[in-house]
Amino acid sequence: MTTWLKAQYTRRDPDPQSVIEAVPFERPVLAPGQALVAVLAAPINPSDVLTLTGEYGILPPLPAVGGNEGVGRVVELGPDTQGPAVGQTVLLPAGIGTWASHVLAPVAKLVPLPNGADPQQLAMLTVNPPTASLLLGNFVDLKPGDWVVQNAANSGVGSYLVQLARQRGLKTVNIVRRESAVAGVETLGADVVLVDGEDLAARVKAVTHGASIKLGVDSVGGSATLRLAACLGEGSIVVNYGALSGDACKVSPRELVFRDITLKGFWLARWFRITPAAQQHALLAELAGLIAAGKLKAPIQATYDLMQIKQAVAAAAAGERQGKIMIVPRHE
Repeated sequence: MTTWLKAQYTRRDPDPQSVIEAVPFERPVLAPGQALVAVLAAPINPSDVLTLTGEYGILPPLPAVGGNEGVGRVVELGPDTQGPAVGQTVLLPAGIGTWASHVLAPVAKLVPLPNGADPQQLAMLTVNPPTASLLLGNFVDLKPGDWVVQNAANSGVGSYLVQLARQRGLKTVNIVRRESAVAGVETLGADVVLVDGEDLAARVKAVTHGASIKLGVDSVGGSATLRLAACLGEGSIVVNYGALSGDACKVSPRELVFRDITLKGFWLARWFRITPAAQQHALLAELAGLIAAGKLKAPIQATYDLMQIKQAVAAAAAGERQGKIMIVPRHE
């Protein structure tokens, strides 16, 4: 007999694994326009952990089911409903609560994906790959041979950015915060990997032979933003999409005033909110094709069943991981 489970939380706490637990639920009754989808895989992202602690920029009402992205297989369609066929692999709608054995989803928001592709790699499609692609394409008109510098290069977004940049003929300087992260980024095809430090700008200048770098990608904040800005050429842009340090971005008057460096922010949720659906689907289809072809991938450190949700969240919240933590529900 199949046990239907969802990872639910009814409060938020600085200790994220303490608030989440797997609870059973009854098989839902489908209405027209709905599909029942068995979840195949769903990652735990930093934003998921921050949602559990209450520190993320937007928080769902409680009680809530964890998980903002994932993939599943269509099990059943509602009455008088046309949509992806039963058995079709689909991308789940963002924010639907993907840490569950099954979800009830609007058919109109399901995106068909290649059935033969690795579901665990496809499960990471919604957040990090489009973020990396848009960071590379939406702020600076980059040409093949141009350099891009990013920090937290061993993060999920960072790993996709390295791969996409290489496919587009761009060169990357990748900044990490510990020596143990260097090798993993190099294996993705990075041109240069450096450990962050006070002399970062001088080292970047040396390895790029003084190239004028037009784009800096920052997900750390604090003084790391300042060091990243110092690596750029005049009139360039730093795009921030996170604050792993927990500190506000710092940029000096020297960079802003005398070197005309611009600091901008990027939030994928806003891009989804303001971008036409056809444009969204086109980007996701392009990235899904790369994943299915094995040209775009991210390391996975460990997989957990829903009954292990507390251990999974604890692992995701811990430092010095070498890959994504993935929820892979059992389907008997």
